[in-house]
Amino acid sequence: MKSVFFLFSILLAVQSFGQESLSSENAKIIINIFMDGYRAGDTLKMKSVMHPNMTMNRAYVNTEQENILMFIRASELLTYAATTGKEQVWDEKLTDYIVNSDGNIAHVWSPYEYYLNGKFSHCGANSFTLVYTDESWKILRLIDSLRIGSCKIE
Repeated sequence: MKSVFFLFSILLAVQSFGQESLSSENAKIIINIFMDGYRAGDTLKMKSVMHPNMTMNRAYVNTEQENILMFIRASELLTYAATTGKEQVWDEKLTDYIVNSDGNIAHVWSPYEYYLNGKFSHCGANSFTLVYTDESWKILRLIDSLRIGSCKIE
């Protein structure tokens, strides 16, 4: 029994050490698939890089200067992308991709500028947490900030 446990431990360790970290290039591909799907209202494209248990939050300061944290279901995000995108033209331009990765988890920080019907609306940053599954890298969590007015971070 001890030898079976020992063999299992070694195989698990080899699998863990064999996991490649998420490269910056692959992170950009995954995030761009998600964002292109969002822009086009293509929920199948979005889902292809979403973990089934993905969560989303938005953090911002409202007009009363209160800190607000919204909780958004993945299903609500998909519905919004599928329906609202047909009524409005939006473009969320990602201005950078900062990737940190360790084994089967990764973090992508991506500042953005948001345009609605061709006009600047707001800016902020996206924080994506990705996890490597048996299938591939998937977005597990997305939290974004939203700033109206100046995009300069003070």
